[in-house]
Amino acid sequence: MKNGIVRFAALYVFNVAVLLLIDILWSNVSVGFHVIWASVILTLATLFLKPALSAAFTKSAARSAADRTRVGEKVVQYALVYVVELIIWVLTVWLSGVRASGFWAYVLPPLILLVAWVIYDLFDDRLRAKASEVYDSVQARVSGRSDAAASRPSPGTAAPESRATADARQELNDGLTPEQRRMFDELG
Repeated sequence: MKNGIVRFAALYVFNVAVLLLIDILWSNVSVGFHVIWASVILTLATLFLKPALSAAFTKSAARSAADRTRVGEKVVQYALVYVVELIIWVLTVWLSGVRASGFWAYVLPPLILLVAWVIYDLFDDRLRAKASEVYDSVQARVSGRSDAAASRPSPGTAAPESRATADARQELNDGLTPEQRRMFDELG
């Protein structure tokens, strides 16, 4: 749950920035105050619709051509991702107050979204770590305890915990080993 909230919040803020950039760069696209709702639609589509569409397009493309060169494979992947971005952009325009007029208002923003999401993927881990840190601090404040009080050892233990003990305690809480936890974090 926490990972989903953090991922949604980080991607939402990023999408707001990208939509405002699109609004500034093109006169044929008008986002304005609809950026709030458009970012919700764009973020939800990115989190739920994009993986499903990408899997469907990739599966059909894999069946159509078994022997491809490495460059050809990358071109096909980028073309499929662009088609997914185009579908998401059309849905965003259709379901929000964003106005797009003209051919280029539908063709270029998905390209900008594609480049922006490549950049987002590069900074995703650091952005999620910071958003997770903010989430934890807010949760600690809401529950009425500070991080120091939560991490303070119980009165019966005088020595600080070793790294192995802390890992074992964490494993008891969720049933995962550190390696499994790392793999799940990488999956998103």
